[in-house]
Amino acid sequence: MSAPARWLTIVGLGEDGVEGLGAMARDAVGNAELVVGGDRHLTLAQSLIHGETLTWSNPLDATLAHIHARRGRQVCVLASGDPFCYGIGSRLACSVPAAEMMCIPAPSAFGLACARLGWSFADVATISFCGRPLAPLRPLLQPGARILALSADATTPRSVADMLNALGFSRSRIAILEALGGPRERIRVTTAGAFVAERIDPLNLLAIEVEAEADTRVLPLAAGMPDDFFEHDGQITKREIRAITLAHLAPRAGDLLWDIGCGSGSVAIEWLLRNSRGRAVAVDIDAGRLARAIDNARTLGVPNLDARVGRAPGIFADLPDPDAIFVGGGTDDATLLDQAWGRLRPGGRIVANGVTIETEARLIAAHETMGGSLTRIAVERADSLGRYRAFRPALTVVQWAAVKP
Repeated sequence: MSAPARWLTIVGLGEDGVEGLGAMARDAVGNAELVVGGDRHLTLAQSLIHGETLTWSNPLDATLAHIHARRGRQVCVLASGDPFCYGIGSRLACSVPAAEMMCIPAPSAFGLACARLGWSFADVATISFCGRPLAPLRPLLQPGARILALSADATTPRSVADMLNALGFSRSRIAILEALGGPRERIRVTTAGAFVAERIDPLNLLAIEVEAEADTRVLPLAAGMPDDFFEHDGQITKREIRAITLAHLAPRAGDLLWDIGCGSGSVAIEWLLRNSRGRAVAVDIDAGRLARAIDNARTLGVPNLDARVGRAPGIFADLPDPDAIFVGGGTDDATLLDQAWGRLRPGGRIVANGVTIETEARLIAAHETMGGSLTRIAVERADSLGRYRAFRPALTVVQWAAVKP
């Protein structure tokens, strides 16, 4: 049976409502047997609607089922601005083939903001807080950066200002752009430190120009963040070793990392910071350490860390196949490295670090069996010695790294 012709149309609405729609969008709304949207969208388009209307449910699954049940008949979904810019478009595209739908976008809120501010869209970072936490803003806070952020509601601007102040970015300039493109449009400019805006429209967008204090702790863009960026109990892959480890793990967009014996979660967290589309599962047998790793991930802007209490290699059965594996602990089980290697995808990278003689023996055996590189890493740091200074050596780390054919 052949697939039906285009039956689903997604129409982007601006705050100017139907006045801003072209003929094709107007026809899509008027000819639809079913029109789906939020209350605001349905009100804006009311004069064009002749078919049934359906308001989005929460969660969306029930409404999506109604849409799929009308497959082959004319359905129109109303959305804000560009439906594929943090909108419903991508959700619908997961279950409706592109050949069966058409999207007629309006200017996105980001596009309108750039037009109002005179910013180049190519030079800004974008983020949405609609149904999402504020934490991912943290890595974007680089001095001189320009950020456009979709607010969840009227309280978001104050929450963002509080976050900037707490992190040492109080001099950052914030523009609150409300109801862009419509008769209620308003733009107000302040700083995080002087934020006093009241009666903010729930439909608002933030434009942030980041400015840091001299002592602000900006997240570095390179691997190997200072150890004191992480809360830990001493179980942490130290900065220099972590940088070398991440170099061998070679994060790639969308890849999944297993961090086995994660301790503070430092390797998994830096993996996610280097890899905005990446995923990471952090595993540790100590629930307290895992809770600390979760807190570190949230604080450093990657709350999507998947943290699991469990013992390796038994827990491997519950995990999806990885693109990279880091083993920082748990090698007491002589089969762990073999089992990890067996689950690694072709082309995947594995790195295992050890400081004990027993672990070193296992890493040497893995190198003999599976190839790769075997490196001994020694780090010494200058420290006081009475009235003088001397280099104190840290524990030597043996590192096995390999790429699976």
